[in-house]
Amino acid sequence: MVLEDFLREWNSDDPYVRVTTSGSTGTPKEMLVRKDRMIESARMTCDFLRLRPSDTALLCLSVDYIAGKMMVVRSLHRHLRLTALPPSGHPLASLPDDCRFDLAAMVPLQVANSLDIPDERLRLFRIRHLIIGGGPVDDALADALRDAPNAVWSSYGMTETLSHIALRRVNGPQRSDWYMPFDGISVHTDRNQCLVIDAPQLCDTRLVTNDRAELRTIQSDGHPLCQFRILGRRDNVICSGGMKFQIEELEARLRPLLHAPFLITSSHDSRLGEAIVLLTESPDLDSVRLVCSRSLQRFAVPRRFIHVAHIPLTPTGKPARAEARRIAHSDLQKKP
Repeated sequence: MVLEDFLREWNSDDPYVRVTTSGSTGTPKEMLVRKDRMIESARMTCDFLRLRPSDTALLCLSVDYIAGKMMVVRSLHRHLRLTALPPSGHPLASLPDDCRFDLAAMVPLQVANSLDIPDERLRLFRIRHLIIGGGPVDDALADALRDAPNAVWSSYGMTETLSHIALRRVNGPQRSDWYMPFDGISVHTDRNQCLVIDAPQLCDTRLVTNDRAELRTIQSDGHPLCQFRILGRRDNVICSGGMKFQIEELEARLRPLLHAPFLITSSHDSRLGEAIVLLTESPDLDSVRLVCSRSLQRFAVPRRFIHVAHIPLTPTGKPARAEARRIAHSDLQKKP
């Protein structure tokens, strides 16, 4: 879909818009979402960031997915001046050096690529509010953005919440690991420590996520405010030999040490129940194994290492966890 197609759909009499989920944990699926709720989501973001009519916005995400669609809806709702570019890994490459935007949303890969090119880096820092979504902001990217002169935000949300329902600052004195929910959004955790979202303006029902979360209450203008931080997905917990390992925690520990792209997954093991498996684009599996054995606790070291040409990713750049498990299972079937 291109921008003109989405605008035709938006301006039609149909009160619904079709959106496709990213498919990070399974097969992508199509959903129908109400336009009035997309407008409410747009209002929340614009109010939180104090955007005003005639502010400028950059669209460099695909409008096939909710993040790109919502950039358009925010611009329509708040009367922002929108510049639309074809989605690419280097969205700022073709822009003039003096370009400035009040709002842009990018995935981590786009931000990391822009930081690597001096001209693109300067353009990135001229975006007043830069929202990063579609995947976690890892420690390396956060460190690279720590002293950026603009406001950089990590977002939390999903297709079902019509993009993000909370933001946290990545840089500057306000940087934090804790997400601040928008006004009208409340959160708590269930008995599995998974985040539960109450967003009646956006969803018909309470949304129980698979994200394990920690909550804290702070005082804001004399009122209690609940914030949260994400520990990892419940379905990304590997139970191996009676011990539980959070995939995201293992990946975070290895990320500064392994230079080739990699992904942690699991496969069935007759003795352990599940075995930790590492997929890597590095052909030197012995070196990867050595790094893991030196940096991880004994029982957290992957039992198997698999070389792949490319780490499986979704169209939006997230780890394709279901595909990674299929690769690990297929490799296991080849073993004698």
